[in-house]
Amino acid sequence: MLIKETTRERAENDTTILVPVHDLILPQGRICRLYVGNLTGASDGAALLAAGITSSLNVSLNIDVAPLQLPDGTHMRRAKVGLIDGAGNTPAHLAAAVLALEGLVTQASPGKPNYPAHRAGHVLVNCRGGRSRSVVVLAIYLHLRAPGTFPTLDSAVSHIRRARGNSDTYPLPPMLDLARAVLASGSLPALLRG
Repeated sequence: MLIKETTRERAENDTTILVPVHDLILPQGRICRLYVGNLTGASDGAALLAAGITSSLNVSLNIDVAPLQLPDGTHMRRAKVGLIDGAGNTPAHLAAAVLALEGLVTQASPGKPNYPAHRAGHVLVNCRGGRSRSVVVLAIYLHLRAPGTFPTLDSAVSHIRRARGNSDTYPLPPMLDLARAVLASGSLPALLRG
């Protein structure tokens, strides 16, 4: 399924998009704000620093996000699980992206001499445009990590869609179908509980 980008969507490709989606309260009371965004946002050091984002998950198969040191010296912690935007992914691959997000949210930031300088902060999930793949990964994660707020996948998708300003053509139907298959498998909740 090929969706033709609108004029607004094409213009967004060159604009930094970093949209706050939800705050998670982690152990020790630390707050991790989850963001959805695009490739341009994932590469904008000043904007990432201003938002407090220190880690990112790129879920695009077709793009790579370069290593980045923020203006304060913090190195962005990067992860990637490349998904196809539409049909062609497996449930295991999408589940891997959700688990990678959990890892970025909960992983420690040790200050070891041979590690780049890093500190805990907020987490960005991006794809090229921040409209389909990243929304699906975040929606599954929010539904499983905050079921009181997001009791269904659809409620999480609607929330992110509104926050991001996406039309109802996104996420693409094959991505939503795959998300439902991943949730129906029942495999992720136990892994996210640790």
